[in-house]
Amino acid sequence: MNAPFNAPGSDATLPQPYLLFLGDTTERGFAKTALGLRDWAADKCVGELRLTDATVSTGLPALTPAQARAQGARAMVIGVANQGGIIPLSWRGALVEALEAGLDLIAGMHMRLADLPEVAATAQRLGRRLFDVRVPPADIPVATGRKRSGKRLLTVGTDCALGKKYTAFALARAFAARGVPSDFRATGQTGIMIAGSGIPMDAVVSDFEAGAAEILSPDAAPDHWDVIEGQGSLAHPAYAAVSLGLLHGSQPDVFVVCHEPGRREMLGTAGYGVVSVEEIADLAIRLGRRTNPAIRCGGFSYNTAALDADEATALMAAESARLGLPVADPIRGGAAFDALVDTCLKGA
Repeated sequence: MNAPFNAPGSDATLPQPYLLFLGDTTERGFAKTALGLRDWAADKCVGELRLTDATVSTGLPALTPAQARAQGARAMVIGVANQGGIIPLSWRGALVEALEAGLDLIAGMHMRLADLPEVAATAQRLGRRLFDVRVPPADIPVATGRKRSGKRLLTVGTDCALGKKYTAFALARAFAARGVPSDFRATGQTGIMIAGSGIPMDAVVSDFEAGAAEILSPDAAPDHWDVIEGQGSLAHPAYAAVSLGLLHGSQPDVFVVCHEPGRREMLGTAGYGVVSVEEIADLAIRLGRRTNPAIRCGGFSYNTAALDADEATALMAAESARLGLPVADPIRGGAAFDALVDTCLKGA
């Protein structure tokens, strides 16, 4: 049904727990893999390793690879999702050090660990394993557009790295807590590392993007929900293609628009402003109707981490009144999030 963690056709599982590697990252949005693992799989993380120039931290204990290994870590995860998915030369010494300390390596980058000569040679010499999560399954079909049984929810966003994965996780958990049959469907490297399966949608050739989304969320029982992690943004000048393929292929019955109040420019694309939540909702409906004429907006998920509790509550209440649908922060939860869950499941 879903792709395994690493190479297609392999039944290997990722060695846990992890040491999270943050490299020399200075942009918090690019550290979403490490932050996601910290927030949703804390029991699988023993600490972090940062290079001298890094300014982003998960708040976990700072450990060397040897210290992490002594505390039970079995692998070091590259916790960065930078532009282009590259592994720069400045990181490679730390990767080799981790292998020499007895850790396997896990990466969700477009650049593959096995293609780095010094890393591959060290792994082979020491018998360590290299896991590249951002590898799609082989033989993905072209999409058919056939309507599948079961129900689907997709998170969409006004930009990258602002809460689509967190929202999908929170909704899947909320559905399960209410006794609603549901599965979280991972579409990015962090979600795959947490959930145990999925398809890295941004590594799929464009012609097969919608087909990948179809096999990610197959036919299911009529009352079963697939909660699908969104990618990119339909308005992003660089990443709209993956968002559209995922929208067409997943055929969502319901979508939730994710947004970070106060963000002005799209991540990694200077000069392009973040569009409104209304524009994204309108785009999702107009484009999504191509494969599901009954698509509807279930509400809005706001990342209010930069606001205090009172500010966040007031903002979300005002936005809900303005938009006519629930607005909630899934991390804060509460009545607003309960209302969002209610609206998503309405008529189910």
